[in-house]
Amino acid sequence: MTLHARAEVPTDRPERWVKQLVSHLGRRLEGSVDETTGVGRLDGPGMSVTLEPVGPTLVLEASAEDAEGLDRITDVVGSHLQRFAASTEELAVRWIPAP
Repeated sequence: MTLHARAEVPTDRPERWVKQLVSHLGRRLEGSVDETTGVGRLDGPGMSVTLEPVGPTLVLEASAEDAEGLDRITDVVGSHLQRFAASTEELAVRWIPAP
């Protein structure tokens, strides 16, 4: 059974954070950004996350094969996003279970 979580992060710079997260985390995970839509994706063993800029919001959708994988991917993406943005804005990343 695949588990899902979602976070909607208000930010003035969603496109920047998509590119920076995919670039940085793409060293360990398979990462890509669609240059037309600006949507990013990170894939790892049994887990993935989609990063989508929607107006002044960064929408994160994570999925994993098990709770441990979901916890890992949401923690890594959320903590990196907060660290990257720390010098310009304080971001609140709150993941909620998604169907």
